Amino acid sequence: MPRSPLLLLPGLLNTRRVFDPQVEALADVADFTIPELWHHDTMAAMAEAVLASAPPTFALCGFSMGGYVAFEIFRRAPERVERIALIDTQAGPDSAETAARRRGFIEQTRIGRFHGIHPTLLPQLVHPSRVGDESITRPLLDMASEIGGDGFVRQQQAILGRADSRPLLVEIDRPAVVIVGRHDLVTPLPRAQQMAADIANARLVVVEDSGHMTPLEKPAEVSAALRRWLTQ
Repeated sequence: MPRSPLLLLPGLLNTRRVFDPQVEALADVADFTIPELWHHDTMAAMAEAVLASAPPTFALCGFSMGGYVAFEIFRRAPERVERIALIDTQAGPDSAETAARRRGFIEQTRIGRFHGIHPTLLPQLVHPSRVGDESITRPLLDMASEIGGDGFVRQQQAILGRADSRPLLVEIDRPAVVIVGRHDLVTPLPRAQQMAADIANARLVVVEDSGHMTPLEKPAEVSAALRRWLTQ
């Protein structure tokens, strides 16, 4: 079977390592491009940078913040997107409370208080049963350190300035899958259900016993869902 060009878009404070399990599991069906998404401070600039280095057409998969970039890519170049996968993300804007929290993170970072992902934040990111699992939490901490404070600020600014992508959902007429952890506290299940309902023929995959970081928490389930989506 020929391999599909597949763009994997990481989330906030994530490098390509967030997709390591999927790269290993899907190497027989996909050729991967995994861009760095911490060099630009708008979704437009991120999307244009990704498109500039992407194959002519591709399957598109965005995790968390990467989902926001995926929407911007589809908005700009729908003819290049063969199919789309959205993992633990959302189409709507931040609530006022979430936006204020992001601005607070930016201000704290600018005065030199960036410490990556503080361990107290882990219960927000992973299922309670995995807060002590270093095979999952160590990559999260290491990726955040690699991206650093400046990259974090740029990413948060891009997220704050993103468009509301809910009106875009009805325009997505490609094979689509929406994957979400049952216990995702960052982009909760109801938002995934709404996205899947608004995208024509989208398949919803709910990953049990997982928080927000499903590619790392439940790699086999995420890889299986992506394989079905790629080969259907």
